[in-house]
Amino acid sequence: MKKLLAVCTVLLCGIIGLGFGTVFYVYKQWQQPSPLKEPILLEIPKGYGTGQVSMLLQKAGVVESARSFKWWCTFNSGKANFKTGWYAIPTDQSFEQIAALLSSGKTATIRVTIPEGRATWEVAGILANSQLKLDSAKLDALMRNIAFADSLGVKAKDLEGYLLPDTYDFPYGTDERGAIKILVRANLKLRDEMQAKNSPVWNELGDWHRILTMASVVEEETGLPQERYMVAGVFMNRFRIGMPLGADPTVRFIFRNLTGPIYKSQLASDSPYNTRRFAGLMPGPISNPGRLAIEAVLFHERTEYLYFVAKDNGTREHFFGKTLAEHNSYKDIAAKNRGEK
Repeated sequence: MKKLLAVCTVLLCGIIGLGFGTVFYVYKQWQQPSPLKEPILLEIPKGYGTGQVSMLLQKAGVVESARSFKWWCTFNSGKANFKTGWYAIPTDQSFEQIAALLSSGKTATIRVTIPEGRATWEVAGILANSQLKLDSAKLDALMRNIAFADSLGVKAKDLEGYLLPDTYDFPYGTDERGAIKILVRANLKLRDEMQAKNSPVWNELGDWHRILTMASVVEEETGLPQERYMVAGVFMNRFRIGMPLGADPTVRFIFRNLTGPIYKSQLASDSPYNTRRFAGLMPGPISNPGRLAIEAVLFHERTEYLYFVAKDNGTREHFFGKTLAEHNSYKDIAAKNRGEK
């Protein structure tokens, strides 16, 4: 009997010791930093529970033991509400820090800048060449899909003009549709902001599409902030009196001829985008204008100028004139600046 009692005592002590050892091991794991050697991107798929996330973390080398992490989550259930998405996990993180990150919803992002005045096909190229690694052909097709534009709340034949230039933090894993939606959503948000400012130009041009159309011309004609409002004033003056806008960038847009000479055959194009031949606005924007160009149209300079020409003296500035004779004299000065006379 005494022998049996002794054996039971030894077994009980062993069990207790093993239990304490296990608890100590798990507790130590709870406290020590992650064994991860370098930061990684990890996706938490939709519908994953604590057990699946724990196994995912172990396989990725973020934690040593999936069981230990799961136990921590069980004892700290209020701190483990994991959200779907991609996460950038740094090194030396505790269980609590890892759980907080995966519960935050602050998923990994890729920063991409869309410059002002880029046409849709250029924006598609920028997105395709970024770390998003999107398909430029798919992007271009979506940007020219009238049904897709309609689904985004854009009543136009394509999304030219509706991809607002800015610097964006795209969630990691964003696809072609998702990227375009983010750009268009930003554009329509700006629309609502601008409409609330009650510019009389809104009624004069008619709607957001025509405002973007005029702003795209202003965007392409000058990159100088101090000139935008004056250039917009010139185009609005021409528009009001039925004079052709006479903007070469609209001809370039027809032929995707963004640089180099414009040929006489191109200037003779019967495209409705050819503002060298036809008065009024084109059917739509020729690029994606930024906030400043849009504001320049809505709150343009009130002026009597009808003409402007580049000085060609290295400043990127323009001469502004009220009459054709004055304009021609400025063209002569610009030619001299170029060394042609």
